[in-house]
Amino acid sequence: MEVTTKIFGKVTIADEKIIHFPSGIVGFPELNKFALMHDTEKSSSTGLGYLVSMDEPAFAMPVLNPLLVKPDYNPVVEDDLLSGLGDFTQDNTIVLVTVTVPHEIKDMTVNLMAPFIINSDSLKAAQIILDGDYQIKYPIYDILKKAKEMTEAGKGAE
Repeated sequence: MEVTTKIFGKVTIADEKIIHFPSGIVGFPELNKFALMHDTEKSSSTGLGYLVSMDEPAFAMPVLNPLLVKPDYNPVVEDDLLSGLGDFTQDNTIVLVTVTVPHEIKDMTVNLMAPFIINSDSLKAAQIILDGDYQIKYPIYDILKKAKEMTEAGKGAE
């Protein structure tokens, strides 16, 4: 499938790389097909990726593995919320959260309340609204800055 995206320009996405959200995502139930893309120049230091809609290629959401900013993140998800997405294992489960980058980058946050749960074997996924004490706007700027500084310091020691 060839699409023209806002962030990556014209790209070709193999059908076997398209992630299907049977129920869509929060606020956009009509968007069902996405590709996970990374800016190879920037994502190596931040882990930032984008879920790009194949239904509406101008629509892309920055996403991040929540363990990069909150190592103890371990939400409990009811099995029935993931039914129809295939059998989940530790090896085929990908969890991502949306990143909000406001005008002032220091106010960057992730939404820990509504993660994307992706089965990498079936390429089916759902966005889940969690019960519990998870923040919708969990601040991450200082965490990412510190991680970047540690990575750069490690490279300097080589």
